[in-house]
Amino acid sequence: MTAALAYLDVDDSPELRVAADPTIDLDAAARAVSDLLVALGQDPTSADLAETPRRVATALAESLTPVPFAMTTFPNDGGYDEMVIVCDISFSSLCAHHMLPFIGVAHVAYVPGERIVGLSKLARLVEQTARGLQTQERLTNDVADALETALEPLGVGVMVEATHLCMTMRGVRATGARTLTSAVTGLLRHDPATRAEFTRLATASTLART
Repeated sequence: MTAALAYLDVDDSPELRVAADPTIDLDAAARAVSDLLVALGQDPTSADLAETPRRVATALAESLTPVPFAMTTFPNDGGYDEMVIVCDISFSSLCAHHMLPFIGVAHVAYVPGERIVGLSKLARLVEQTARGLQTQERLTNDVADALETALEPLGVGVMVEATHLCMTMRGVRATGARTLTSAVTGLLRHDPATRAEFTRLATASTLART
Protein backbone atom coordinates (compact mmCIF):
# COMPACT_ATOMS: atom_id res chain seq x y z
CA MET A 1 0.00 0.00 0.00
CA THR A 2 2.68 2.48 0.95
CA ALA A 3 4.69 1.73 -2.18
CA ALA A 4 1.82 3.00 -4.32
CA LEU A 5 2.21 6.47 -2.82
CA ALA A 6 5.56 6.90 -4.56
CA TYR A 7 4.18 6.58 -8.08
CA LEU A 8 3.44 9.58 -10.27
CA ASP A 9 0.00 10.26 -11.67
CA VAL A 10 -0.67 8.40 -14.90
CA ASP A 11 -3.55 8.71 -17.30
CA ASP A 12 -2.90 5.69 -19.50
CA SER A 13 -5.47 3.07 -20.39
CA PRO A 14 -5.96 -0.15 -18.40
CA GLU A 15 -4.80 -2.10 -21.44
CA LEU A 16 -1.49 -0.22 -21.50
CA ARG A 17 -0.97 -0.71 -17.78
CA VAL A 18 -1.56 -4.45 -18.14
CA ALA A 19 0.70 -4.69 -21.19
CA ALA A 20 3.47 -2.86 -19.34
CA ASP A 21 3.35 -5.11 -16.27
CA PRO A 22 6.13 -7.71 -16.57
CA THR A 23 4.43 -9.96 -14.01
CA ILE A 24 1.38 -10.51 -16.24
CA ASP A 25 1.37 -13.13 -19.00
CA LEU A 26 -1.91 -12.69 -20.88
CA ASP A 27 -1.21 -15.60 -23.24
CA ALA A 28 -0.67 -17.99 -20.33
CA ALA A 29 -3.75 -16.62 -18.56
CA ALA A 30 -5.88 -17.10 -21.69
CA ARG A 31 -4.68 -20.70 -21.99
CA ALA A 32 -5.56 -21.28 -18.34
CA VAL A 33 -9.06 -19.87 -18.88
CA SER A 34 -9.49 -22.13 -21.90
CA ASP A 35 -8.45 -25.15 -19.79
CA LEU A 36 -10.88 -24.06 -17.09
CA LEU A 37 -13.74 -23.89 -19.59
CA VAL A 38 -12.94 -27.42 -20.76
CA ALA A 39 -12.79 -28.64 -17.15
CA LEU A 40 -16.24 -27.11 -16.59
CA GLY A 41 -17.72 -28.94 -19.56
CA GLN A 42 -17.66 -25.98 -21.95
CA ASP A 43 -16.26 -25.84 -25.49
CA PRO A 44 -13.84 -22.90 -25.88
CA THR A 45 -13.60 -23.56 -29.61
CA SER A 46 -17.29 -22.81 -30.18
CA ALA A 47 -18.26 -19.59 -31.96
CA ASP A 48 -19.67 -18.07 -28.76
CA LEU A 49 -16.60 -18.83 -26.63
CA ALA A 50 -13.75 -18.50 -29.13
CA GLU A 51 -12.69 -15.08 -27.79
CA THR A 52 -13.74 -15.70 -24.19
CA PRO A 53 -10.37 -16.88 -22.82
CA ARG A 54 -8.60 -13.75 -24.03
CA ARG A 55 -11.41 -11.46 -22.83
CA VAL A 56 -11.52 -13.08 -19.38
CA ALA A 57 -7.74 -12.95 -19.02
CA THR A 58 -7.69 -9.25 -19.95
CA ALA A 59 -10.60 -8.37 -17.67
CA LEU A 60 -9.04 -10.16 -14.70
CA ALA A 61 -5.64 -8.60 -15.35
CA GLU A 62 -7.20 -5.12 -15.38
CA SER A 63 -9.03 -5.85 -12.13
CA LEU A 64 -5.80 -7.04 -10.50
CA THR A 65 -3.55 -4.22 -11.73
CA PRO A 66 -3.45 -1.23 -9.34
CA VAL A 67 -3.64 2.28 -10.76
CA PRO A 68 -0.45 4.10 -9.66
CA PHE A 69 -0.76 7.62 -8.30
CA ALA A 70 0.95 10.10 -5.99
CA MET A 71 -0.74 11.00 -2.71
CA THR A 72 -0.50 14.77 -3.12
CA THR A 73 -0.64 16.58 0.23
CA PHE A 74 -0.44 20.25 1.15
CA PRO A 75 0.40 22.20 4.32
CA ASN A 76 -2.68 22.90 6.42
CA ASP A 77 -1.93 26.64 6.38
CA GLY A 78 -5.46 27.61 7.35
CA GLY A 79 -5.38 25.45 10.45
CA TYR A 80 -8.55 23.59 9.41
CA ASP A 81 -9.47 21.21 12.22
CA GLU A 82 -12.92 19.90 11.27
CA MET A 83 -13.69 16.62 9.58
CA VAL A 84 -13.23 16.26 5.82
CA ILE A 85 -15.39 13.51 4.34
CA VAL A 86 -15.92 12.29 0.78
CA CYS A 87 -18.96 10.05 0.46
CA ASP A 88 -20.10 7.54 -2.13
CA ILE A 89 -16.76 6.73 -3.76
CA SER A 90 -17.72 3.92 -6.13
CA PHE A 91 -15.46 0.90 -6.44
CA SER A 92 -15.41 -2.69 -7.60
CA SER A 93 -13.05 -5.41 -6.44
CA LEU A 94 -12.56 -9.16 -6.68
CA CYS A 95 -13.32 -11.39 -3.72
CA ALA A 96 -10.15 -13.20 -2.66
CA HIS A 97 -12.16 -16.33 -1.82
CA HIS A 98 -14.19 -16.83 -5.01
CA MET A 99 -12.74 -14.33 -7.51
CA LEU A 100 -16.23 -12.92 -7.97
CA PRO A 101 -16.82 -9.16 -7.87
CA PHE A 102 -17.99 -7.18 -4.90
CA ILE A 103 -19.24 -3.71 -5.73
CA GLY A 104 -20.10 -0.76 -3.56
CA VAL A 105 -19.14 2.64 -2.20
CA ALA A 106 -16.67 3.94 0.34
CA HIS A 107 -17.02 6.92 2.66
CA VAL A 108 -13.60 8.30 3.60
CA ALA A 109 -13.01 10.93 6.28
CA TYR A 110 -10.10 12.46 8.14
CA VAL A 111 -9.48 15.25 10.63
CA PRO A 112 -6.44 17.20 9.40
CA GLY A 113 -3.30 17.64 11.37
CA GLU A 114 -0.45 19.55 9.76
CA ARG A 115 -1.31 18.48 6.21
CA ILE A 116 -4.37 18.09 3.99
CA VAL A 117 -4.81 15.97 0.86
CA GLY A 118 -6.23 16.70 -2.58
CA LEU A 119 -9.79 15.40 -2.48
CA SER A 120 -9.49 13.47 -5.74
CA LYS A 121 -6.72 11.44 -4.12
CA LEU A 122 -9.20 9.92 -1.69
CA ALA A 123 -11.13 8.48 -4.62
CA ARG A 124 -7.90 7.36 -6.28
CA LEU A 125 -6.81 5.68 -3.06
CA VAL A 126 -10.03 3.66 -2.88
CA GLU A 127 -9.67 2.69 -6.55
CA GLN A 128 -6.02 1.69 -6.10
CA THR A 129 -6.77 -0.36 -3.00
CA ALA A 130 -9.71 -2.14 -4.62
CA ARG A 131 -7.54 -3.49 -7.45
CA GLY A 132 -6.50 -7.00 -6.53
CA LEU A 133 -7.89 -10.04 -4.76
CA GLN A 134 -9.39 -8.41 -1.70
CA THR A 135 -11.64 -8.93 1.25
CA GLN A 136 -13.86 -6.04 2.26
CA GLU A 137 -12.37 -6.01 5.74
CA ARG A 138 -8.81 -5.72 4.45
CA LEU A 139 -9.76 -3.12 1.84
CA THR A 140 -11.30 -0.95 4.56
CA ASN A 141 -8.21 -1.19 6.77
CA ASP A 142 -5.84 -0.62 3.84
CA VAL A 143 -7.48 2.69 2.93
CA ALA A 144 -7.35 3.87 6.56
CA ASP A 145 -3.72 2.77 6.98
CA ALA A 146 -2.62 4.54 3.78
CA LEU A 147 -4.21 7.82 4.93
CA GLU A 148 -2.56 7.49 8.34
CA THR A 149 0.82 6.96 6.70
CA ALA A 150 0.51 9.79 4.17
CA LEU A 151 -1.07 12.48 6.37
CA GLU A 152 -0.49 11.68 10.04
CA PRO A 153 -3.94 13.22 10.69
CA LEU A 154 -5.75 13.63 13.98
CA GLY A 155 -8.09 10.83 12.96
CA VAL A 156 -9.31 8.74 10.05
CA GLY A 157 -12.66 7.10 9.33
CA VAL A 158 -13.45 4.70 6.51
CA MET A 159 -16.82 3.04 5.97
CA VAL A 160 -17.36 0.62 3.10
CA GLU A 161 -20.68 -0.86 1.98
CA ALA A 162 -20.79 -3.45 -0.75
CA THR A 163 -22.77 -6.21 -2.41
CA HIS A 164 -20.87 -9.45 -2.88
CA LEU A 165 -21.76 -11.61 -5.86
CA CYS A 166 -20.42 -14.64 -3.99
CA MET A 167 -23.42 -14.14 -1.69
CA THR A 168 -26.05 -13.07 -4.21
CA MET A 169 -25.45 -15.41 -7.16
CA ARG A 170 -24.25 -18.57 -5.43
CA GLY A 171 -24.45 -20.33 -2.08
CA VAL A 172 -27.03 -18.64 0.11
CA ARG A 173 -28.18 -16.40 -2.80
CA ALA A 174 -28.95 -13.55 -0.44
CA THR A 175 -30.16 -11.06 -3.04
CA GLY A 176 -30.06 -7.49 -1.76
CA ALA A 177 -27.74 -8.22 1.17
CA ARG A 178 -25.15 -5.51 1.82
CA THR A 179 -22.00 -5.79 3.92
CA LEU A 180 -20.78 -2.79 5.95
CA THR A 181 -17.29 -2.47 7.38
CA SER A 182 -15.51 0.41 9.10
CA ALA A 183 -12.07 1.41 10.29
CA VAL A 184 -11.50 4.39 12.60
CA THR A 185 -8.37 5.84 14.18
CA GLY A 186 -7.44 8.73 16.42
CA LEU A 187 -10.26 11.15 17.20
CA LEU A 188 -12.77 9.09 15.25
CA ARG A 189 -12.05 6.10 17.46
CA HIS A 190 -11.62 7.77 20.83
CA ASP A 191 -13.89 10.85 20.70
CA PRO A 192 -17.57 9.80 20.76
CA ALA A 193 -18.83 13.06 19.22
CA THR A 194 -16.42 12.90 16.26
CA ARG A 195 -17.19 9.24 15.68
CA ALA A 196 -20.93 9.95 15.84
CA GLU A 197 -20.54 12.78 13.31
CA PHE A 198 -18.73 10.48 10.87
CA THR A 199 -21.35 7.76 11.28
CA ARG A 200 -24.19 10.27 10.84
CA LEU A 201 -22.75 11.78 7.66
CA ALA A 202 -21.92 8.41 6.10
CA THR A 203 -25.32 7.00 7.01
CA ALA A 204 -27.11 10.09 5.66
CA SER A 205 -25.37 9.57 2.34
CA THR A 206 -26.49 5.95 2.30
CA LEU A 207 -30.08 6.87 3.10
CA ALA A 208 -30.11 9.53 0.39
CA ARG A 209 -29.33 6.83 -2.19
CA THR A 210 -32.07 4.45 -1.04
